[in-house]
Amino acid sequence: MAIGYQQENRIFSLDTAHTSYQMKVDDFGFLLHLYYGGRVYGNMDYLLTCYDRGFSGNPSDVGNDRTYSMDVLPQEYPVMGIGDFRNSALVIRNADGSDCCDLRYVGHETKKEKYRLPGLPAVYADSGEAETLEIYLEDKTGGVRVTLLYGVLEEADIITRSAVIENRGGKGVTVEKAASACLDFLTGRYDLLSFYGRHTMERNLQREEIRHGTYAIGSRRGASSHQYNPAVILADRNTTEEAGSCYGLVFVYSGNFLCEAERDQFDQTRVLMGLQSDLFHYPLEPGEKLVVPETILCYSDRGLGTLSARFHHCIGAHLCRGKYRDASRPVLLNSWEAAYFSFDGSTILKLAESAADLGIDMIVMDDGWFGKREDDNSGLGDWHVNENKLGCSLKELTEKVNKAGVKFGIWIEPEMVSEDSELYRKHPDWVLRIPGREPVRCRNQLVLDFSRTDVRDYIFGQICSILNQGNIAYVKWDMNRSIVDVYSMENCQGKVTYDYMLGVYDFLEKLLAGYPDVLIEGCSGGGGRFDAGMLYYTPQIWCSDNTDALDRLRIQYGTSFFYPASTVGSHVSAVPNHQTGRSVSLHTRGVVAMAGAFGYELDPAKLTEDEKEAVREQIRQYKSWEALIRKGRYYRLTDPFAEPCAAWMFVSEEKDRALVSVVMLEMHGNMTVSYVRMRGLDPQAVYRDSKSGRCYYGADLMEAGLPMPVELKEYPAYQIGLVRQA
Repeated sequence: MAIGYQQENRIFSLDTAHTSYQMKVDDFGFLLHLYYGGRVYGNMDYLLTCYDRGFSGNPSDVGNDRTYSMDVLPQEYPVMGIGDFRNSALVIRNADGSDCCDLRYVGHETKKEKYRLPGLPAVYADSGEAETLEIYLEDKTGGVRVTLLYGVLEEADIITRSAVIENRGGKGVTVEKAASACLDFLTGRYDLLSFYGRHTMERNLQREEIRHGTYAIGSRRGASSHQYNPAVILADRNTTEEAGSCYGLVFVYSGNFLCEAERDQFDQTRVLMGLQSDLFHYPLEPGEKLVVPETILCYSDRGLGTLSARFHHCIGAHLCRGKYRDASRPVLLNSWEAAYFSFDGSTILKLAESAADLGIDMIVMDDGWFGKREDDNSGLGDWHVNENKLGCSLKELTEKVNKAGVKFGIWIEPEMVSEDSELYRKHPDWVLRIPGREPVRCRNQLVLDFSRTDVRDYIFGQICSILNQGNIAYVKWDMNRSIVDVYSMENCQGKVTYDYMLGVYDFLEKLLAGYPDVLIEGCSGGGGRFDAGMLYYTPQIWCSDNTDALDRLRIQYGTSFFYPASTVGSHVSAVPNHQTGRSVSLHTRGVVAMAGAFGYELDPAKLTEDEKEAVREQIRQYKSWEALIRKGRYYRLTDPFAEPCAAWMFVSEEKDRALVSVVMLEMHGNMTVSYVRMRGLDPQAVYRDSKSGRCYYGADLMEAGLPMPVELKEYPAYQIGLVRQA
């Protein structure tokens, strides 16, 4: 059994294939954390110690015993107001204005299936793949009950956590802060790996020692953000890709979040992941509940690479859903960098015909096809086809594109509205806007109040009317600004940020149900909402608005720590690149883009005949390796922030095929040779290089590596296909 409970000493054990997680209900009803790490077999309560710590308060239950304090003991769900002065997972403001919640154990239940969260994305599992533990904690004075949810996917080495906060008292309370996961460590010196960035440069790896005090990342932007990804790694200071202990926490949510890492006065470490406490004051009347979004936990004692592999499997097989979860994705050509707003129906048709000639599967008509939308200053919210611009109906255009031999997709931005739009002039009260104040504008657009059912239903009807007009196979869902004016005309203000996100999820769930054959790609100015929550609805996300190959190497490197390659929208774009002005060879751009869901972001008419033939060959190569890229084990071979080359590889589950990709980042006089050591191969097997025909033992390639050519040109790239010989 994955979940065990010892009645005599009230210890819970959650065991996966390689990890153990233990907690204990003590004599006073407090739920204490005992252990999380590699597999153990005994009771870990011997790790607890009690001393008189001075100035660390003692609950009244212990009488004159000054050695017992919540300020020191490791806890499963620490709360404010009971003598723990570290960061809290839960802060409750009671009807009398006090901030206190004394949670004690009142019961538990186990179930032979993975729990679900109403209205929220969460890890799922088939029957027999997971178990659930529900632990009930209650503040008898205030009437607040917290149900701690633990999902255990034994073979996947995954534990998930969530919490349901319920007001069972007679008066209203307000949730001021709520996390879904807390990890307390009694010993150890740790680094925190977080992923920071900005628009067009997301998910840069930052590794910092956790020192005394609190290090916090999060978002107040209404989306998980370009600036910080809602996923972190806690690692021993000597942990590398291949060795050492590390813990991952991934928040399954696309809105405001908060992650805090704290080293306390006694060198203990606490990490919390949950909802952002700013702009959040969630009232609960008697009988009401708040469900805290899920956090996925994983531990590896074999380095960061194994941790990533376990997250890749979990997200790919237990979070992404629908027709395209395990299916080959179409190679697509997006019209944005090819035409921006300057196009008509004939432009799109010419792109489609060019795409078909090159072997591309789909053409996507990006922004500018609806309402009065000639630039980004107007038209959002008016979801009706601008037939004057297209020169035909959407149905007619779709039929022409399909007749040319490719599928057809469109871009939408349902959460937004332009002030210069029919919708805003008719319903100015539908936006998030503080009464009596001028709105904060971004990209000259405002945010629709998706916490309101009537607003969502209207926009949903408009989008459905579009999708029903033709054979639309793909939708790119974008969100191009942050939320600032957090005020709803119809909703309680402290609930807006949370209820808004639930509204987005509700919309997406209905869209998936109504159009199960449509591939939806998430986007928020590129990677501003690249998170596990969105992947529950959109199996791939546009990784970044930055299509520069060199920058993408670093962006995709950071993304790879948690998210599988199948979820990464990655395209070959024109040069000079539209974001950086840099020119990189078409071959190098193709190698970089093949680390994800492959496509193009350019005008094929501007390619030379030689370039067109090179594109055809790229697509043939990609399709020959696509299943391996989508399903194979991913390995980071180098760090592109610190080494002269970026290298990564995919290895099949059977270890009979591998694809190695290398991009040289530096060139100097009398250049040194870079040797790329491979991973994941069968050491005793012989592998044949599919291009050169040369054969190598797997052990040789992993222990000594392969020398990269020294070429006198900028940023050369290499792909090495390896096939195991019989």
